[in-house]
Amino acid sequence: MIPTIEWHGQQIRMIDQRKLPSKIEWHICKGYKDVIKAIEKMVIRGAPAIGVAAAMGMAIGARAIHAKTTAAFIARFKEIGEEMVHARPTAVNLRWAVERMRGLAEGMADHPLDEIKAFLRQESEKILAEDIENNRKMGMHGQGLIPKGATVLTHCNAGSLATGGYGTALGVIRAAHEKGKKIQVIADETRPWLQGLRLTAFELMEDGIPVSVIADNAAGYLMRQKKVDLVITGADRIAANGDVANKIGTYQVAVLAKTHNIPFYVAAPLSTIDSTIKNGDMIPVEQRGPEEIYRFGKLQIGPSGVMALNPAFDITPAKYVSAIITEKGVIRPPFKKGIENLLDDRDLSG
Repeated sequence: MIPTIEWHGQQIRMIDQRKLPSKIEWHICKGYKDVIKAIEKMVIRGAPAIGVAAAMGMAIGARAIHAKTTAAFIARFKEIGEEMVHARPTAVNLRWAVERMRGLAEGMADHPLDEIKAFLRQESEKILAEDIENNRKMGMHGQGLIPKGATVLTHCNAGSLATGGYGTALGVIRAAHEKGKKIQVIADETRPWLQGLRLTAFELMEDGIPVSVIADNAAGYLMRQKKVDLVITGADRIAANGDVANKIGTYQVAVLAKTHNIPFYVAAPLSTIDSTIKNGDMIPVEQRGPEEIYRFGKLQIGPSGVMALNPAFDITPAKYVSAIITEKGVIRPPFKKGIENLLDDRDLSG
């Protein structure tokens, strides 16, 4: 796959995911405000990818700060961070990346400003590389949960395009495919942005992995027909008790899977776990504009003036989750203890 996001000289470029799959077009960001706008307008999406974008945005913002003292530089850098974290509220990776970049700058307060700026760019590159490496580790841990010949249902896009590369949920699927397990994938279309149809199907077809797309409201029928063996999704934030925030529609898929005794797995990196959030009720859910519901691009498909409710995410309670797949291993219920162990830096792979 082509890179989701990368440095291009002194600029940041990212694939404009609004144009896929019909057109592969680079979106150029020359300053941190361009990065914020790209996140807000869905040029780039997916929690890990947003985290990488935020780190790069912080670095490009730092470069443009003209301060005479380190204290003034750090004060302005914090302001940029506050602007960045408000781009989208649900995905915790964004705040995690901002805080990591801010911590680096503060920890280098006794260094020359040029050196701090150079190290911030290097740190953003490191975050990108770590994300790709973590996704591959997730894939290796998670593929063991997928039987040979299985049919896997996934919701939204948690692939290369939603991350620095390789993917979380699709990383697990890719790893199973690379192991020769001859799996099949069913992708929910994922209204209103159709990430499953436009992005997940696109990625899997590029990799030669068999995929079929279904309408979001067809999942229950297929489960009852015993045509789904397991479900795997990504996550935008995971609470300390294992409750999961993910793309709207995930909750109903999880409930259906539970009803039909189908395993429901979540794949997400450590940076998606928010130990400061006790449970899913505390996770902020982004509310987006109604035009995303009654329009397809420039085509209006609903009556003029119609009201629409457009939550971008929902919360899946931990009781519906069979396991959480991370770069450090698979966590099974009870999730609170498993998450605590993971955050204590204990290797769960054995």
